[in-house]
Amino acid sequence: MQITNQAGDQHEVPTEGGKGNQYLLPFILVTCLFFLWGMAHNLDSVLIPHLKKACELNNRQSTLIDTSVFFAYFIMAIPAGMLIKRFGYKNSIITGLLVFAAGAFLFVPAANTRTYELFLFALFVIGCGLTILETSANPYAAILGPAESSSKRLNLAASFNGLAAMVAPIVGSLFILSGTNHTKEQMAAMPEAEKAAYLLGEAASVKMPYIVLGSILVLVAVIFYFVQLPSMKATHAEAEIKPGFFSVLKFRHLSWGVVAQFFYVGAQVCITSFFIRIAQQGAGLDEKTAGYYLGIYGFLFMAGRFIGTFFLRFVKDYVLLSIYCVMSVLLCLVAIYGSGIVVIYALGGIGFFMSIMFPTIFSLGIKGLKSNTETGSSWLVMSIVGGAIIPYGMGTLIDMNHDDIQSGYIIPLVCFLIILSFGAFGHKVKTVSE
Repeated sequence: MQITNQAGDQHEVPTEGGKGNQYLLPFILVTCLFFLWGMAHNLDSVLIPHLKKACELNNRQSTLIDTSVFFAYFIMAIPAGMLIKRFGYKNSIITGLLVFAAGAFLFVPAANTRTYELFLFALFVIGCGLTILETSANPYAAILGPAESSSKRLNLAASFNGLAAMVAPIVGSLFILSGTNHTKEQMAAMPEAEKAAYLLGEAASVKMPYIVLGSILVLVAVIFYFVQLPSMKATHAEAEIKPGFFSVLKFRHLSWGVVAQFFYVGAQVCITSFFIRIAQQGAGLDEKTAGYYLGIYGFLFMAGRFIGTFFLRFVKDYVLLSIYCVMSVLLCLVAIYGSGIVVIYALGGIGFFMSIMFPTIFSLGIKGLKSNTETGSSWLVMSIVGGAIIPYGMGTLIDMNHDDIQSGYIIPLVCFLIILSFGAFGHKVKTVSE
């Protein structure tokens, strides 16, 4: 049996089970993937200040954690798209889960040797697994139903990514962050044996959370292996225009979407990566308390996803995206120029208003691509490399400004202005011939 959605796409679907619930189990399983890769990304927000301490890094070096993960998106996006075309969504998802798990288990030797380069390699492997998962899961969730509701489905699934944004910082604060911080002077005065034991102990605290995460990923991969999923292989009319990998960017709304996604991911990673540091510097919080506030930030991010999904019933997706961008710009100004607990409130508000941006940009970017959906998805996933580049620039700016974390938040402010331009006019669908 075939069904045709509002965009003109036809998909092969199973005939058994009834029309109302044939997509329910696949959608639930895919939604679990959004939570799992959300855990990986949001644990990075804890890893950055933690490994900065454990491996004695500066701000710029600490952002290489983000660079390792998000550079993998750029490297792996094209192979991930090819993997989906060759082996289908299900096998690609299983592959992504197992690669993700391998990276998590590599944290054990990295911690045992306190080798920052090995941590970065482990994070790169995790990023490769995440790329395969996101390239598979985002378009799969988008096509599990009518095209006109794809933004709602993606935002609903991505809400559980938001749940991970709340859970991961709490887990990280409990099991990774020690709450013990020494000044440079105190570290210099320590006997070498005591200093080595302290730093090794800090590094070792990451092992158990990542062993547990890796084990869960293997279990989920086994579940996907045994569960029957619809193939959702698209079939289209022969007359349909099918640009190549680079020429697909002639779809102007996709090109704009790639740019917007690049700057969105960069902005999100900047805000979360330096959250604990700005909470310590701008609001005077200790490390563990700042980590718990990062969990509250994650809760607001999750709440924004659910509330945004509700508003999408009544408001056009590009209109809501534009409104949320304006609010994020204003709150960035508060984060830059505010002081005390107000800074934390501003960051929490940014988390709320950022919440719908990734899935909304993604669904607007692939709208109307039909048989080019997988290629467009690869480009949108490649654009996640913004998370590797922009935070490094922010860390450099902070180091240049004598460790003034707040001054660095001008970077995400500019990013939100660029995303606003996509929501205002860049989202409009134009075909290759226009």
